[in-house]
Order: sequence, then C-alpha cells, then structure tokens
Amino acid sequence: MKAYIYIENDLFMTANAFGAKGTFFGELVFNTSMSGYQEIISDPSYAGQFIVFSMPEIGIVGTNDDDNESKEIFTSGIFIREFNKNYSNFRAKKSLNEYLKEHGKIGVYDIDTRFLVKMIRDSGNLNCVVSTEISNKEKLKELLKSSKKIDEVNWVAKVSTKKPYKHQQGVWNTANKAFNKAKKCVKKLAVLDYGVKTNILNELVEVGFEVEVFPHNTKADELIKLYDSGKIEAIFLSNGPGEPKNLKDEIKELKKLIDKKIPMLGICLGHQLLSNAFGYETYKMKFGQHGANHPVLNQENKRIEITAQNHNYNVPEEICEVAIITHRNLFGDNVEGVRYKNYPIISVQHHPESSSGPHESKYIFKEFMSLL
Repeated sequence: MKAYIYIENDLFMTANAFGAKGTFFGELVFNTSMSGYQEIISDPSYAGQFIVFSMPEIGIVGTNDDDNESKEIFTSGIFIREFNKNYSNFRAKKSLNEYLKEHGKIGVYDIDTRFLVKMIRDSGNLNCVVSTEISNKEKLKELLKSSKKIDEVNWVAKVSTKKPYKHQQGVWNTANKAFNKAKKCVKKLAVLDYGVKTNILNELVEVGFEVEVFPHNTKADELIKLYDSGKIEAIFLSNGPGEPKNLKDEIKELKKLIDKKIPMLGICLGHQLLSNAFGYETYKMKFGQHGANHPVLNQENKRIEITAQNHNYNVPEEICEVAIITHRNLFGDNVEGVRYKNYPIISVQHHPESSSGPHESKYIFKEFMSLL
C-alpha cells in the first residue's frame, strides 16, 4: 500500500507502507541506533512521535514477546529505508509488519531516511501527517494544521499505569534464555510511572529492589505515608514522553517529596521533572538526542561511557546552583547527570538500562542502592 506524507515545512512525499492503515499524526525525530528496533518502537517515551531510523535495514530479526518495553506501542509510526519483510532470528515470533499491524501503527519504507535525518538536524523536529487514505496534499496540510502538537497533549496520562502493581522480573539471562527471578529484597522501592520501560524495572529488581509501580498522578502524601511506615524506602522517577513543564501537578507533588528528603533516582523525564521541581526550568532541544551511541563523560572518574538516549528536553546549566553535575554529553556538552546538594537524590538524562544499547551505565542502579 501507499503512504502519503505531509511535513509542516511544506514537503509532500509518497512512499510504500506496511502495518496498519489510516491517518497518523506526530513529530519527526531520528534515532541513530544500529540495533534494537523493537525496544525503540515500544518505548513509551516516543508517544506522539514518528521515529526515523538512520539504520537503513530494519525488520530482519522480526519481533518477539520478550523485548517489548511496554504492553502497547505509543509511537505514531516509523520511517525506514529498507524494509525486510522476511525475518530470520531464533527468538522471533512474528514479523515487524504483523507487530505494527497488531498494535495499529504504520511503517513507511522506500524513503530516503538519510535526507530526512539531515532535514531534522538542520530544521529541528517537525510535525508530520502520514495517511494511507488521503492523497491530496492540501487536505493533509489542513489536517496537520488543525491537529494538536506534541507539546499540547498530556502523553504521560496516556502511557502511565492506571493502578499500582508489583514487578518481580529481573534481567534477561542469555545462558538460560529466560528472565531472572527476583532476588532477595534489599530495599523497597516505589516507581512513579511516567512511561516506564520494562527493562528499567528489570534492572531495579536485579540489584535487589522490591518494586511496586504507581500511577503518575499518585499523591505525595500517599507516598510519604508509605515511607514513614517503612513500606517503601526510596522512590524512582521514570522516563516518559512529552513536555515536562506541562506536568504542573506532578511537579507540585515532587516538591513535597523533595522537602521530605526521600531518596530518589530520576531517569530521563524523571531527571527533567526534578530540575523543574527544584525551580530550574527545562528547555526543548533543536532535535533532541535519540540513539544508542552517545558518548557521556562521567565527571567524577573521567571515564567516557557510550549511552542510550531518547529525549527532546534538557535541564539548564544553572542546575549547578543546587546540584553537582556528574555527567556531560560529549555531543552537545549538555548536562547528563546530577547529584543534588543536601538531598539523597541523583538523576541522569540517559538510559542506563541500555535497552537497546551498551551496558556501560548500568552501575547507576547499584549506585542508587548504595546511596540508601
């Protein structure tokens, strides 16, 4: 089937499509990862965005039941150069086409993704509409103009769990070809779910946390009550999609948790929300940082870590007034990690769970355990 694409810079294109039929809206971002497309597609942080893969060959390893980062797919769709309809991998259960169709998302292929990546790099993230139903450029233009922008939607409310649940699965064990079982609990942890990835939960369990996941709008008073009674000993603030400054209620509740000096770890959106709660507003980057090959300098041991990234927003340099900057991104020299002064709170912008991506930052989960 054919896909008709209109981008807000007035670019109109035609390409081939697979997956679901329909009309889809989103913001174009590019991802530079060489592998792990299923983990990327199922990351809730991509809600409301089209992922343009710079890696030209996508689909060759199919999909399986164990690599999902979420039960649903929240990305608007994907753009790829070469679509491999036939897959070959011993873990695969279905094709990428079946996977997208099952989740109601579109894939676009036979398109010059190198051109799109350069365009996004030069112009910044652009809004886009993709349709298998409407071929008229002017009609697509009007539809895109009247659609909501990503910053105008509370995506966190859409991706977060609706009720608390316990997570008891550890990391994938390659030798046993299964997930590790939960270890003996060392500390009890509450996870505020802004769009948490499954492998983050796996890593938390792996280092010894007893993990219970709570909805994004859980009141601080409820968590403080659990903390005072010893039912939780720390809080994790997860990754997630959208504009952090829009989450005014979540930021208000975070301020109460900060005042209580409860130990906390924030990753990605959680890192950004902490910055806003401390009074340092985040800003939107030109085209964000998305990929599994971003070098980050650990300021404390001077080692360079290759990291996985997925974010459009970042914390300001002024955060150094209340926090020690522990990590810096070497692609843009932006703040990548902090340790707050006078508070048992640390946070990082990148994804130490490395799914997909390198494992060089996994120590952060152990570091958080040591903090307790």
